[in-house]
Amino acid sequence: MNYVTVLIAAVLTHVLTHLLVPWNIKWSNKHQLVAKPGERHIHTKETPLAGGLSFALPMSIIQAVLGVIYISEPEGIMLLQLCGVGILVLSVGLIDDRYECNAWFKTLAQIGIALVMYLIGFRVNYLTNIFGDDFVLAGFSLPLTILWYLMMMNAINLIDGLDGLATGIAAIVSAVLLVVGIRHENMQVILLASMLLAGTLAFLRYNFHPAKIFLGDTGSLYIGFIIAAISTTGNQQFKGITSITLMIPLTVMAVPILDVGLAIFRRINGGNIFKPDKSHIHHLMLKLGFSQKAVALIVYFVTLLFGLIAIGFSFSSRKILFSVLMFISALAIVAWYLVMARRK
Repeated sequence: MNYVTVLIAAVLTHVLTHLLVPWNIKWSNKHQLVAKPGERHIHTKETPLAGGLSFALPMSIIQAVLGVIYISEPEGIMLLQLCGVGILVLSVGLIDDRYECNAWFKTLAQIGIALVMYLIGFRVNYLTNIFGDDFVLAGFSLPLTILWYLMMMNAINLIDGLDGLATGIAAIVSAVLLVVGIRHENMQVILLASMLLAGTLAFLRYNFHPAKIFLGDTGSLYIGFIIAAISTTGNQQFKGITSITLMIPLTVMAVPILDVGLAIFRRINGGNIFKPDKSHIHHLMLKLGFSQKAVALIVYFVTLLFGLIAIGFSFSSRKILFSVLMFISALAIVAWYLVMARRK
């Protein structure tokens, strides 16, 4: 596999996504895959769901084609496996978008997906140690792999409550992963990140406020799945840069991951971890008076800042960049606390 192949795959993903969105809107409306206005939602009119099909289908088809072409190489097998599990993820998302399944179904389905990924070799094998050699997980690899996939899929799923928010974050995350992949010449990372970037950028045109179509669980679960898969691609994960395997996506995904953490803490205090609410970061920013566009752009900017720090992990000392990350995170938490205190 080479850069020409990657470029063709990315361009095809981008073009096909643009072509598929109008069809996706009609198809979603026809099959009643729509988000209706309600107490838990911000939008005021019925909007087509399952928009993730617009870029997930081209990505899956291209993965399958490249997998067949490179069947004799490890990359080919990896792409065929990823395509197969990706279709399973899309199926779970579609079922949830259509029937609004309960949280237990989604959680068990995600655990099953993570288990399949572990069995085919997409595993979390190492944890970064900023003070020395990385921790080899051995027997802890399975539970941490499951936790990793659950965290990535739910981080995107929960932050997807505002026009274009999750899609824009996904584009930034994939761009960062693409830069790191190029820096370390990892073609698997480059291919997957470039296709996700191309697809989400094309979809963002229709998903930014006012959105013509939503990602739905079909799209948000697929995005989280691909990001998690990129981070664990093959047994060696980021081949040649295992020392920063999970730090890069963890850093650039800081906002959605923080939102997941706050949601879990909030819901545990409320007595039901699966009970949805309107107290996510983007909801609180709306209550402070920011418009949907302003909230999206602010979160994009913050995500980009963390993305630049993540890129720095592959260029500089882990200790220095980890210290910078902790400092910025502390400032962000203090600033958020002050804003919330002023609001109250």
